[in-house]
Amino acid sequence: MKTIIFKAIPFQKKLVTLALESGVDAVLTESAKADAVRALGRVTVLTPDELPTFALGSKADEETAAAALAAAQKNGGMVSLAKGWEIIPVENILAQASGLALECESLDRAILAAGILERGADAVVVLPEAAGELKAIVAELKLSQGTLALQRAVVTDIAPAGLGHRVCVDTISMLRRGQGMLVGNSSAFTFLVHAETESNPYVAARPFRVNAGAVHAYAVLPGDKTCYLEELSAGREVLIVGADGKTSLATVGRVKVEVRPMLRITAKVSTPDGGEATGQVFLQNAETIRVTGADGAPISVVSLKPGDEILCRTDVAGRHFGMRITEDIKEG
Repeated sequence: MKTIIFKAIPFQKKLVTLALESGVDAVLTESAKADAVRALGRVTVLTPDELPTFALGSKADEETAAAALAAAQKNGGMVSLAKGWEIIPVENILAQASGLALECESLDRAILAAGILERGADAVVVLPEAAGELKAIVAELKLSQGTLALQRAVVTDIAPAGLGHRVCVDTISMLRRGQGMLVGNSSAFTFLVHAETESNPYVAARPFRVNAGAVHAYAVLPGDKTCYLEELSAGREVLIVGADGKTSLATVGRVKVEVRPMLRITAKVSTPDGGEATGQVFLQNAETIRVTGADGAPISVVSLKPGDEILCRTDVAGRHFGMRITEDIKEG
């Protein structure tokens, strides 16, 4: 996740307010305006002395910037490269040290800055001329988590599983149709459990919520990690996945664990070697709990039947405290 800094030089109250509402990490402004920024919201305020900016017009400029970055890193600081930077000099500097920020005047330049050498600059300094794209820049660089490959799985069985503790994950975000969380009995086979975006005559939609399943189940998290649903708590980030595979971050606002009647859902997918992989998930037995159909539409577990196609994700098994490991393991 990239640090996003808005450059409020010259200071304009309406642009700083927009930056704070967009979710930037810091505001760069003149020393004389630092208190004016702090009065608008709780945010890190940087001055040009704390984040020096270098223009790259020659090889000598590149060497000067690299030396300044190396010196700044000794104290945990950063340096910035001015608008107009080119990829090769940036690559040369990134190869020597971390803590580099790049000024960006558009969404396209911000995306480019975030991907140079596959790791990108540590920070993006959004210039005032890009204020109109600021929300898109924040969404792309801080919320987007790339794309996961989902597969069509065929439901083979739905069976009552008695009472169990299920976990409702209430996020502080409004989720859309087609979005949910990847949950399953095994980290190698997870189901796209749909958010409660649909309403019915009895219950209003709760689009911030994923009724995600039983306490023991794995949930896929950002950064190629997993955790048990029971481990989630307020303030933790979870991975939101769309039917198109696009992913984003959401923060947990509350977790509700309650005893409810449960269903065991079993599904299978075809593997590249011509075989099959089978997975299971335990979900609450209620009309408002839905998995995601192959077309992206939510399907209630009450109406789900063998032969239905739903979206799942298969992976290599093997996790230790949520971290991927190479291990001979079988989960069922």
